[in-house]
Amino acid sequence: MPRRALPSGPSDGQAERFYRELQQRGIRVRVGMEATGYSRWFERLPAELGFEVWMGDPAEIKAKRVKKQKFDREDARLLLRLTRENNFPQVWVPGPENRDLRQLLWHRHRMVQMRTRIMNQLQALAVNEGYRWKKKLFSEQGRAQVEKLALAPWASRRRQELLELLERMNPTIKELTAAVEREARKRPEVLRLMTHPGVGPLTALAYVLIIGTPTRFQRGKQIGTYVGMIPCEESSAHKQRLGHISKQGNSLLRFLLVEAAQAAARIHPDWRRRYKRLAMRRHKSIAKVALGRRMAIKLYWMWRNGWEYSQSVKCGSYAGQLGIVHGVK
Repeated sequence: MPRRALPSGPSDGQAERFYRELQQRGIRVRVGMEATGYSRWFERLPAELGFEVWMGDPAEIKAKRVKKQKFDREDARLLLRLTRENNFPQVWVPGPENRDLRQLLWHRHRMVQMRTRIMNQLQALAVNEGYRWKKKLFSEQGRAQVEKLALAPWASRRRQELLELLERMNPTIKELTAAVEREARKRPEVLRLMTHPGVGPLTALAYVLIIGTPTRFQRGKQIGTYVGMIPCEESSAHKQRLGHISKQGNSLLRFLLVEAAQAAARIHPDWRRRYKRLAMRRHKSIAKVALGRRMAIKLYWMWRNGWEYSQSVKCGSYAGQLGIVHGVK
């Protein structure tokens, strides 16, 4: 079943009737489909009926298309041919528990984004009245001063409703954060990754859930590609052309890695030195992304080798000294 050729939805029941008839007739099938969004219901359907489901990499499937024709029937033929030839580019698919925990991370992330927008609007109201309180605006004294501002009727209503929304969102975000911390404490690998400077429960849990298992990758550099933190490249002959980062990976993990890298640069001298050196050579934004990619690779090796951060630094710091082979005593 190709991408964009899925049935209209589970409500009409056509897909379920089709596959249930196959099951009743004793026909065993293998379903191959491109990885795409809004297809979770269809992934569950064949799996519940005992059929094998293969999820394919859209980029690799596109590269195997010879004809410059893109329509549903031709896509189905291509997937069928790749399946018969045992050349189907399967991708790793997370389990139901993994996907449900990802919803927790996404929900908290979106709620924090909504709270940030509300706080920015309140800051704008205060600045329009000539007050620049910044973080002090959201303290008890700052809120009292905001409520005392003499505003026009509609501006006053906007202020009041924004403050009410902020009051309702803070307990929800606090509850979601506590749930993330509980899930992080259940996993030893997450606790191990949290020993890295700048990495908290949210970043460590997201890293473990999205990467899945370190054995999927043969080397650390593949993590940067998977997360989408390597530059796009269009090189030819002796000319190398590098563009912006590919952004092909999970956007939430990429965001958290950059945020964690900035936190590490603030609190840890080694990471601060790396950040300043990169920022002087290139640009601050490029330095942040480069540190995020470096952190992703570092977390990969910590997870794969079962190291805490202090162990990984120790093994790396002794590399190349006399009497020590490959940095290990």
